[in-house]
Amino acid sequence: MNTLASPSVAVEPAPPRSRGYWAAVFGRFVRDPVAMGAGVVLLLLLMMALFGPHLAPADPYASSMFKRLQPIGSPDYPLGSDELGRDLLSRLIVGARLSLFIGITPVLLAFVIGTGIGVLAGYAGGVTNTVIMRTIDVFYAFPSVLLAIALSGALGAGIFNSLVSLTIVFVPQIARVAESVTAQARNRDYVEAARATGASAFTIVRVHVLGNVLGPIFVFATSLIAVSMILASGLSFLGLGVKPPEPEWGLMLNTLRTAIYTQPLVAALPGAMIFITSISFNLLSDGLRSAMDHKG
Repeated sequence: MNTLASPSVAVEPAPPRSRGYWAAVFGRFVRDPVAMGAGVVLLLLLMMALFGPHLAPADPYASSMFKRLQPIGSPDYPLGSDELGRDLLSRLIVGARLSLFIGITPVLLAFVIGTGIGVLAGYAGGVTNTVIMRTIDVFYAFPSVLLAIALSGALGAGIFNSLVSLTIVFVPQIARVAESVTAQARNRDYVEAARATGASAFTIVRVHVLGNVLGPIFVFATSLIAVSMILASGLSFLGLGVKPPEPEWGLMLNTLRTAIYTQPLVAALPGAMIFITSISFNLLSDGLRSAMDHKG
């Protein structure tokens, strides 16, 4: 029997990427002005979400039919008022918490679930890989928007059901990426060396595979947050997400659609917030990808 490694010979597997690699990635990232600008915008939005109730100048739920659809710059209404006379600035600030929560949480859940499924399929290979990935492929027969609407319609309106439907939409996408990078990593020399030392499959995946595949999967997941923000807002716009009177940007866009001809700037403000948040996440994801793919 041909022995690859005897107990007396120490075979040192290649460790996951070192701190020096991640320090270099961080250094390249902070030198990217576009990515840093997007990061600053997202940090401000996160602070708005965390401290929104304390930053809002007025009660976001207080209505006045005598002051409905006030224009931008009106007294006591810096960004105007909505169709029920509620302060739009306060509702945009407070609505950041719910909008970001519904947009980011499904991607985080899908990242954990999809990574687990993809790594299992990519490392196991064979029949296990075929069964898992062909099941995943079924979800690609439906566009993401239609699948999210169908699932939300079947489950019913509400925040929890929106989170479930969006998570189901994103799990196959992340699982496919995780399977692809894991299938490449499982044949690397350091994985073969770890097998030769008698390391278990769980140890190899935990120590040697995950450290090298989580980076690309995470970067891909960050790019999905922008899509998640748009889908979550779309569900609320269609009445399948957040229910009134909660301040959420997609729902606000829906309720203000009738004011597009009388107060177009006021009606466009929730959509502008969705656009700014989505494009910021896209730019941040591109910056991370460029920093990690640097070949210099």
